[in-house]
Amino acid sequence: MTSVPGDGGDGETEALVCARCGARAEGLEPTWTCSVENGVRQYFCDSCSREHLRAIEGRLDSAWW
Repeated sequence: MTSVPGDGGDGETEALVCARCGARAEGLEPTWTCSVENGVRQYFCDSCSREHLRAIEGRLDSAWW
């Protein structure tokens, strides 16, 4: 179990689960990608992040690149 960033500071922990493939994090996964979509924080595992990198970058405003 890892502490989810932005969990409100209540100390509760929640296992990170990839929003795309359902992979579960084994401990702290600093290389996972975090995305906020429609106000909801989602996490994507390394494999899904790499596989869909161009789509992720394509949604960024030009100020980010």
